[in-house]
Formats: sequence, C-alpha cells, structure tokens
Amino acid sequence: MTAELLKAAIRDVADFPQPGVLFKDITPVIGNPKLFKTAIELLAERYKNSGIEKVAVVESRGFIFGSAVAFMLGAGLVPIRKKGKLPYKTIEADCTLEYGTATLQMHADAIKKGEKVLLLDDLLATGGTAAACVDMIEELGGNIVEIEFLIELAFLKGREKLAGYNVFAPIVF
Repeated sequence: MTAELLKAAIRDVADFPQPGVLFKDITPVIGNPKLFKTAIELLAERYKNSGIEKVAVVESRGFIFGSAVAFMLGAGLVPIRKKGKLPYKTIEADCTLEYGTATLQMHADAIKKGEKVLLLDDLLATGGTAAACVDMIEELGGNIVEIEFLIELAFLKGREKLAGYNVFAPIVF
C-alpha cells in the first residue's frame, strides 16, 4: 500500500525534456513531508541489517533520496556526476540515456575494494546510466549488494542491461 500512495502522487509531464517523452515528476512526493519520509523509509528499510558501507547515488535526483538513505543506514555517500563536476581524481564511464548520451564520473578513491555498495537512483529507464555506474563501482572493487530505484519504467526494459544484479523498484509503470 505504501508504494501505491507514492505512485499516485507521481505526476506525468508530457513532452519533457523533449517531445515524445513522458516525464515522471517526483516533486509532489519530495514536496510532501509525509510522502517524502515514506519514500525514504521504503527505500532504506530493506537494507537496515545488510552492512551497506556506501550508497552510490546518481546526479541529480538520486542525490535527494540517496543521501537520506545513506544517513539512515549509517553509510557513506558516493556522488556519481556528469563529467567535469567533481574536483578530485576521477574514473569515468559513458552511458546511453533514453534521449541522449553522457559521461559519468566518480572519485577514484570513493569506494575501497570489498566495500558493500548500494547503487541508488530515482528512476530506472533504459538502464544505461545504472550500467555505467556498475562498471565504475566494480572497477574500484566495490561489491554491489543491490541496485535500487524508487521508480521503474518497465516498458523500457532497463533491467535487461542489469542482468546478473539484484534490482529493486517499489513503483513500476
């Protein structure tokens, strides 16, 4: 029932950021204190006894949920950003998005070999962003416990790019 309340609050915005795209807008969820708290609890609850050491989060909406989840788990936060946004030595990976391409980066010292990592973003679409993040986390020796999203657009088949990994999304469109 919790996921259904959140799903009902997510609004559709047609033709954003370009014609033909139906954008799933999370601002009604994060703007409502009760819904935002519910979303964070839903995302964090399944990992409370998992020993997660780092929560890797994707720019920018992943930051909103991931920082709160990392706080609740007592884990460190690893920001994954678009190229040129991080100030220290980085590693990078290219990704294909639903409507373009991008290069993502993370700090080269963000994850230590063997650390248990939760990769978290707000939405799973084509899976390209998450797959690029997986590559970087594993390049640093991180152990991906699960890849978590608040929302999954199942019709875009993003899970296929993440085959072999545990993927969780409580809200599916």
